[in-house]
Amino acid sequence: MTRTMMAAVVTAPGRVQIEQVALPLPAAGQVRIRIEGCGVCASNLTPWAGPEWMKYPLEPGGLGHEGWGVVDALGSGVTGLRIGDRVAALSYASYAQYDLCDAEACVPLPESLTNQPFPGEPLGCAMNIFERADVAAGQTVAIIGIGFLGALLTRLASDAGARVIAISRRASSLDLARRYGAAETIVMDDHQAIIDRVGALTGGRFCERVIEAVGKQWPLDLAGELTAERGKLIVAGYHQDGPRQVNMWLWNWRGIDVINAHERDPKVYAAGIRAAVAAVADGRLDPTPLYSHVYPLDRLDEALDATRDRPEGFVKALVVP
Repeated sequence: MTRTMMAAVVTAPGRVQIEQVALPLPAAGQVRIRIEGCGVCASNLTPWAGPEWMKYPLEPGGLGHEGWGVVDALGSGVTGLRIGDRVAALSYASYAQYDLCDAEACVPLPESLTNQPFPGEPLGCAMNIFERADVAAGQTVAIIGIGFLGALLTRLASDAGARVIAISRRASSLDLARRYGAAETIVMDDHQAIIDRVGALTGGRFCERVIEAVGKQWPLDLAGELTAERGKLIVAGYHQDGPRQVNMWLWNWRGIDVINAHERDPKVYAAGIRAAVAAVADGRLDPTPLYSHVYPLDRLDEALDATRDRPEGFVKALVVP
C-alpha cells in the first residue's frame, strides 16, 4: 500500500508547487477520502494574494475545502460509513490526492450522482443561504452578483415562485441568470440607474428580499438601497478584505432585517449539503453547467488565477487530482 500522496502546497503569494507528502491517517471519528475533485472558492483568493498576516508555506492540500471522493480508510469509532462510499466532504486540505474528514461532516452521494462532480460545501451554502432568506411565492427578490452561488440562488428563488431581478457586471452572467430563471436582469454599472430601474420594476416598493453575493462594499451599499421597508437584506458575499460601512440611517428608516447567511457550525453545513444532494438527485437543481473550467492538480495556480480574473464564460473552477 502506498504511504505517500501528491499534494499542492502554496509556498508564497501566487506560487504553488506539487509535493510528495505522507499519506494522512484517520484519527478516531475520521475517515480518509481519496479525492476525486475539489471546487475552487473565492475565499482562497486572499491567501493566494498574500496578506501580511498569512504565513507560508500553507499545509499540503491547504485552502481546498470543496472536495468530494471515495472513503478509503476509517478511523476507530466510525459508524454509518463504509470503505468505498462516495461522499461530499467538509474538509480543509483537499487540493491533494487524499484528505481527512470528520465522519459527521461527510455526506454520502447516491448512485444517481455517480460520475457527477459534487463540491458539497458551496452547494450546501446555497441551500443554507436560501433557507435563511425565507423566500416565498409572490415576493420580488434581487440577487446582486451572478456567479456560481448567485445562479443557484436564482434557480431556487424562481422555483419558489418569486420574481427574481438579477444584477451583475458581465453580459454572460446575466445570460446565465436568465437561464436559471431570472425574470429581469440589470447590468451592474451605474448605482443610481440600478436603483431607478428596480424602483420602476417594483412600483417604488423595491424588493422584499435582496441577496448580496459579491462580497464588496459597493454591492452591499446597493443591496440596502434595493431592500423594501421591512424587507430582508441577506449577506451571502464573503467580505474578507477589510471593514465595511453601512448606511444605518437607511436601514433604520426602512426597518430592514439584515441576515448574515454564513455558517460556521459543521452540523449546519452538513445539513445544507444533504439538502443539496437531495435537490440535485431529484433534478430540482442542476449545477453541472456552472462547472465551467476544470484543471489538473498541477495547474492549481491557473485555477486560482482564473477564479480571481474571471475570464469570459468563467463561473466555477474544479481541480482534479
